[in-house]
Amino acid sequence: MSEDGQTIITALQTVAGAAGRVSGARQTGGVASLILDVTGLSAPARAELEHNVREALGRLPGIADVRIAMTADKVERTIIAVGSGKGGVGKSTLSANLAVALARAGRAVGLVDADVYGPSQTRILGNSDRPQMVDKQLVPVEAHGIRMLSLGQMVEQGSALAWRGPMAASALGQLIEGDWGDTEILVIDLPPGTGDIQLSLIQKWKPAGAVIVSTPQDLALIDATRAIDLFRKMNVPIFGLIENMSGYACPHCGEISDPFGAGGAEAAAKVMGIPFLGRVPLTLNIRRASDEGRPPAAGAGEEAEAFARIAQRLSEEMNPNRG
Repeated sequence: MSEDGQTIITALQTVAGAAGRVSGARQTGGVASLILDVTGLSAPARAELEHNVREALGRLPGIADVRIAMTADKVERTIIAVGSGKGGVGKSTLSANLAVALARAGRAVGLVDADVYGPSQTRILGNSDRPQMVDKQLVPVEAHGIRMLSLGQMVEQGSALAWRGPMAASALGQLIEGDWGDTEILVIDLPPGTGDIQLSLIQKWKPAGAVIVSTPQDLALIDATRAIDLFRKMNVPIFGLIENMSGYACPHCGEISDPFGAGGAEAAAKVMGIPFLGRVPLTLNIRRASDEGRPPAAGAGEEAEAFARIAQRLSEEMNPNRG
């Protein structure tokens, strides 16, 4: 490296985040030029780093212009589709808490609320801030250690969306192709059923695998089987089945009852030859916390432990050879 190039590198040692990202530094006359690797940085972080580098070099004697070429390697992301055959099984609550639990286990996680007709993640995660648009990309908001994009951030609460399939698929594209930075796992909270959104996701973005949520009763399991069949026909692996609302502990006497049955999802998973990832109880605390924007997985206690166990089982299915 030339002496002028070394002077530039030395000047950038005090710039936060620049270490290891600068190459090709040189000075020609009054022009300083370099290559800045911005792999994994969000749009705001890229802009801030570029500004700070320009400012630092602009203070060097003899520098009249700073030219920066930014490069970035494509970040490979694991897309996990969370689906259900029918509504009302707690899929969105499960998706949010699963994403939070994965993040608490050390993964960089994003959550897409793809239920364009009934987005609820802004409520569950307690953040309805409108995302910024930078370089024609939506910048996710942060909540409970994860990044999140939802159509609920961009429409007035309670508004009905009378969209046909192509419009809904276009909205899904804006969310998935947002500026996710260094996010390594993208959890997609799908609408119930097996419609246009599911097909668009599978055909264009090909998830690494799917997680199916069901309550224990036979009717929900029949619909869950349809969702599993769709993913299998489209060659998307099934990471596993989760039994939600499994067992209810009376807050007064502690007796356990099973208003939706018990063990049905685990038995169905065994019959279908797919992994059973675990069960989540039906508790008043999960309902209250979700309504208040406090996902239980972000806290402590039995509910948090239940989601942590499911996240661990999912990680094992995603990385069967790890460890």
